[in-house]
Amino acid sequence: MKETSSAPAPFRGALVGRVAIVTGASRGIGLAVAEAFAAEGAAIVLSGRRQESIDAVARSINAAGGRAVATAAHAGESESARVLVEAAMKEFGGIDILVNNAGTCPHYGPLITADDAVWDKTMDVNLRSALRMATACAPSMRSRGGGSIVNMASIAGLIPQPNVGLYCLSKAALIMLTKVLAAELAADGIRVNAVAPGFIRTRFSRAVSEDADRTEETLRLIPQHRFGEPEDVARAVLYLAGGGARFTTGTTIVVDGGQMVSAGLDS
Repeated sequence: MKETSSAPAPFRGALVGRVAIVTGASRGIGLAVAEAFAAEGAAIVLSGRRQESIDAVARSINAAGGRAVATAAHAGESESARVLVEAAMKEFGGIDILVNNAGTCPHYGPLITADDAVWDKTMDVNLRSALRMATACAPSMRSRGGGSIVNMASIAGLIPQPNVGLYCLSKAALIMLTKVLAAELAADGIRVNAVAPGFIRTRFSRAVSEDADRTEETLRLIPQHRFGEPEDVARAVLYLAGGGARFTTGTTIVVDGGQMVSAGLDS
């Protein structure tokens, strides 16, 4: 069943006149981010692996009075960055915001059992794609006086989690990439930040959220005693993308219902 979301409450047109690229926009957090951006007036290039899925999102946004185009691209392929940037330039004339949301977790089990092919796939989608996209978008952002890049990390990049060690490594590296790019691009007026969600109710977490025993076990770790919703993450992305965060760069906002605080950890 297709996931749906409602956009966060309006921020009074915070992104009017801005152009955004959102990867992994067909469902879950990416969909919520795209809808939030559209509600704030941004023009959006939506990216996902399946053209029909992102076409549906674009139709919904446009029917509601927003502006969106759908461009199929696989985040793990090097050509995807060029394709998406060309779409943004052709349709909207530039790029102001990039949200690197596409991600994957193809290996479940001990880290030492992950073969080279799984390593390459995980790092291509979760890490290298973010760098490729940032590299491709930076010239347009620079020419427009600056921009904002938001990388979708995870609390798995801050604390190790069982059986998803390779995913943890990729997200930890993405957080460091965020810091490095923030330092390197600050002089160009380009801010680079990350959001680290905890357990969010999406298809990605369905194995936990649809299992009663695992749900209760997980909820005991979260002081708010609930799973997050994609809209909870979208609100954090919206803040980082907009002018309200103009003096914020190189940081990671944790959206986890207090899980890390409860565990006595500090991001």
